Amino acid sequence: MDTQTHGQPAAGERPPLYFHHPASLEHDPRAHSPHHPDTPERLLRIERTLAEHDWAGWQRRQAPALDEATLELVHTPGHVERIRQLSSVGGGAIDPDTIVGEASYLAALHAAGGACTMTRVLMSREAQVAFCALRPSGHHAEAGRAMGFCLFNNIAVAAELAIRELGTRRVFVLDWDVHHGNGTAEIFRYRRDILFASIHQGGIYPGTGALDDVGSGPGEGYTINLPVPAGSEEDLWLSLLEHIVLPAARAFEPDLVLISAGFDAHRLDPLAGCRLETGSFAQMARHVRQLAAERRLPLGAVLEGGYEPQALADSVLATLVALGSDEPPRPTAPEAVSISRAASQIGQYWPL
Repeated sequence: MDTQTHGQPAAGERPPLYFHHPASLEHDPRAHSPHHPDTPERLLRIERTLAEHDWAGWQRRQAPALDEATLELVHTPGHVERIRQLSSVGGGAIDPDTIVGEASYLAALHAAGGACTMTRVLMSREAQVAFCALRPSGHHAEAGRAMGFCLFNNIAVAAELAIRELGTRRVFVLDWDVHHGNGTAEIFRYRRDILFASIHQGGIYPGTGALDDVGSGPGEGYTINLPVPAGSEEDLWLSLLEHIVLPAARAFEPDLVLISAGFDAHRLDPLAGCRLETGSFAQMARHVRQLAAERRLPLGAVLEGGYEPQALADSVLATLVALGSDEPPRPTAPEAVSISRAASQIGQYWPL
């Protein structure tokens, strides 16, 4: 197990943990789709950049593979078997975006295993903060369907494990990927013990995540969707996070905070049209870290999207530095029109 430590954690805390595994580099959709944007270079660039900065003071651990029974906490057995079988015969395309290769099943087991091991470590208080840098990502995967580059829903499995096996009563999941986390939203649509909040660009893949979709049945109000227009910059994202999402999360009183940390809202990313800077992700991370610190909640993040390799690497570094420090976030004034619209919907369920 790789446990080198560089730098110093925030005062009074154990070192934050960074989970990775070489199997993530073996998942390469280009074997069946030569121009696919989800390449191993994404992780190689992240780790080169982190190594140049002494891993930001984070301790590295290898992510184990997850057993199929734990995957089936949120996925149907048929879905798990289809991915395993397709990988065993060399892979192929599930849809034009979602590709399985010979090594993809094992990589996906390690990606989900990292998220679940991270959650076990956090709930045992061995660490207060952790980050999983593993592929393939997961937030588009539904219970019985792989889509959007995602095979298994890593963060959903981790959240469900926390509830079912680790004594967690409530989990707050924040998704700041530029694409709506439809898989996570659908898996937990009817639930009251998981609050799911997504800030994402509206009108792009996967076409879900409207403001008025707030969950269903007993889960009504426990889904927060905040679509933003193309061209949206840092102030709008931070305003929605600070003035809509975090007040709801505080009222929810979670025991665990998880982030679906996609970095494709960066202005240089080729797959969307938002205009966040590298430092924008650090500011979002500081806001979430502040929420966790207020109540001494464990905080974990799982890598999702981000397809311009150096922008991704720099943004991950900035996020790790922010999550591993005590520096407070920069307050943001409410963006009048967007906050008013969001508050009219979300304020029906949560005090804002």
